Amino acid sequence: MKLCDACGQEPSLSDRFCTHCGKPVAGPSSMPSAPPGGSPEAEEMNLPVLYLMIAFLILAGLFPPWETAPGQPPEFLGFHFILNPPDAASTGQGSGVISRLLITVELVTIAIAGFYFSWLFRKRADGK
Repeated sequence: MKLCDACGQEPSLSDRFCTHCGKPVAGPSSMPSAPPGGSPEAEEMNLPVLYLMIAFLILAGLFPPWETAPGQPPEFLGFHFILNPPDAASTGQGSGVISRLLITVELVTIAIAGFYFSWLFRKRADGK
């Protein structure tokens, strides 16, 4: 076991710093240092999955879910208004507004799923 160069105390093998004076302990440490090019266990996120997630987020922003306007019985009008959105100003039957709650849930769900699948199908250095 090596002694601390600064204070002469004997740190344990797992210590990277002296517990008495706080100076770095010279010699091998229990934590392996990463080589300059990255660690051998380097993993890369799956970029095509992330690009697909971005495309879905853009589509979700362009084609939001609709619900009935305030003052009408609550009803989810869905995504069938993509090509024919309701008139938010009209008060007649079929009027609707963009559901802020549903669009928020949709965007967060797409983002979480995109990051999860990107991690799940990541490219590992060991080829797994």
